Amino acid sequence: MLAAIIWGLIQGLTEFLPISSSGHLVVIPAFLNEVGFDIEPPSLAVSAVLHLGTLVAVLVYFRSDVGKVLRFRSEPEGRKIALLVGIGTIPALIGLPLVDTLDEFQNTVSNVGWMLMLTGVILILGQRLATGSRSLIDGRIPDAIVVGIAQAFALIPGISRSGVTITAGNGRKFDPLQAARFSFLLGIPAIAGGGLSQLLDLSGTGDLGLEVLVGGVVAAIAGYAAIALLLTVMGRFGLMPFAIYCLLIGGLTVVVF
Repeated sequence: MLAAIIWGLIQGLTEFLPISSSGHLVVIPAFLNEVGFDIEPPSLAVSAVLHLGTLVAVLVYFRSDVGKVLRFRSEPEGRKIALLVGIGTIPALIGLPLVDTLDEFQNTVSNVGWMLMLTGVILILGQRLATGSRSLIDGRIPDAIVVGIAQAFALIPGISRSGVTITAGNGRKFDPLQAARFSFLLGIPAIAGGGLSQLLDLSGTGDLGLEVLVGGVVAAIAGYAAIALLLTVMGRFGLMPFAIYCLLIGGLTVVVF
């Protein structure tokens, strides 16, 4: 039960903060094992439910936007969001065949450390690009393509999905908070696809016990808090606090492993 709660916290917080959930699911067990705590990475069942927990978080937080998409026939902004998210999701789908190769990449912990440091550099660039004022309703197809390609790079463990997509949105001159909004909405199909595909692999195994469900609830609560925290910190300090964190944790990972 304790392990499921820990993984729920890690997944919920790092899925939306621009510090890479995939990277932390590698480096945190490595550091814990280094200091004598024997903790295994989450099982497929736990991972699936944790993804669905974070999906609940983003759907609830952005329920107004989700409602607009569902009412797309009468909501011009809903149609625009659906178009941008749909187009932006395509590049990541194209990159899915590389997932097995990328899983081998993360077997070397220091590789993930280097990617976390690269995420830090990307966030610094994102901060420098945060000068735009465009709203999501002003988005065009080229914007969705650029941000979607950025999201595809987050298939690499240690590269933050939210970090690279917010940076790409800033580069397209969206207001930084609007870039973050687009990032989170664009993440809905990716998070849903990851969680549901894992659940399909588990169908009929009976692995979904109470502790797995508790982990999912923890991930949902932590994910909701992480979205609120990111938007608050971005409004006051931008992306720099997260950039510094990624550089530090990535550098420590490379030194230790």
